[in-house]
Amino acid sequence: MHVIGIIASPIYRTVASAFIREGTMYTRSAIFEGKIHAGREEEFFRIVEEKLLPVWKRMPNAQAVRVMRTERTDPDAAAIIMVQEIDYPSIEAVEEALVSPVRLEGRVLTDEMMSMCDGRFYHLVYRRIA
Repeated sequence: MHVIGIIASPIYRTVASAFIREGTMYTRSAIFEGKIHAGREEEFFRIVEEKLLPVWKRMPNAQAVRVMRTERTDPDAAAIIMVQEIDYPSIEAVEEALVSPVRLEGRVLTDEMMSMCDGRFYHLVYRRIA
């Protein structure tokens, strides 16, 4: 409810609109696809919340970090476990984060987490247009 209030505020919309109009918002997403091994779901998401999220928040130039756990899908949708998003102010900031030692810390934890599922993860970088 607090987030909805912030997003709905005129000040937030004005600042966000100016930021987006300048074409400076880039988001790097990690798509985690597959199926968590039976009985390991809570352990999987505990690693995300307690270990990975703090690392992701320390990524150089990260402006916002979001992690979404899949709750419902269309019947024919891919088996997406979760999606992680990190916002950056520029494509150069994304590139800097990709070569950061912090990213390597996250990768070790991600490999540990991925041992609890059958699947894969991959990344997308996109520029917000609206």
